[in-house]
Amino acid sequence: MNAELLRAHRTGKLMLFVGAGVSANLSLPTWGELIARIAQDLGYDPKIFSTYGTPLALAEYYKRKKGTLGPLRSWMDREWHKPSTDISTSEIHRLITLGRFSRIYTTNYDRWLEMAHDKFEVPYDKIASVADLVSATEGRRQIIKFHGDFDDETSIVLDETSYFQRLNYDSPLDIKLSNDVLGNSVLFIGYSISDFNIRLLFYRLTEMWGRSLLPSARPKSYVFTNRPNPVAQEVLGQWGIEMIVSEEDDPKKALTDFLQELVS
Repeated sequence: MNAELLRAHRTGKLMLFVGAGVSANLSLPTWGELIARIAQDLGYDPKIFSTYGTPLALAEYYKRKKGTLGPLRSWMDREWHKPSTDISTSEIHRLITLGRFSRIYTTNYDRWLEMAHDKFEVPYDKIASVADLVSATEGRRQIIKFHGDFDDETSIVLDETSYFQRLNYDSPLDIKLSNDVLGNSVLFIGYSISDFNIRLLFYRLTEMWGRSLLPSARPKSYVFTNRPNPVAQEVLGQWGIEMIVSEEDDPKKALTDFLQELVS
């Protein structure tokens, strides 16, 4: 385990960024199932419909045809939070709650991070809007819903327009992120390093530091993966992001073992 990473965690100077891979360990619906649902609602064959554009564009088409994402959001909320899912059995979520992370940012819409904190009795403030920022408790862990929250349909970044608006990086949550990264290392888990969206976020973090008065003092950031990628390792390295690669083939076990070593 990287000594600097361990020290950042031990001293409470490590922020966590949680991606879809963490929720996937709960066997939640995939993007493919979401697109199939959109196709079904609009009367298309799912296989044919999926060839008409990116998931963002297809969600945009749905929104234009229906006038709202409301019915789709409701379906997602039900499918992502089935009563049969027992969060207490997710070792990954348990370890996240036990970690010394002052901030947990997530691009996931679901509530499983919050539910895990409730289950394991770890206090937190959920932040998805400006109002949440105002009411946050000093010193308490924050869970920041960076791409929106099922409790607020207007906050969800799912269609192309909302995603392009998100890329402006000028919302209150972006300003908060800019401030938070200045004094903390960042650890990314549950992300595909080939995902353009997350690579853009990596780049934005580098830009934030580049505009600071002391860019050389930037804390290290890390991304955990179980898939070696020398190209990504070189490119991310120039942005100050170190890849931590597990030799374990099973992604769930790889992440569990890594978090156990980090948290314990």
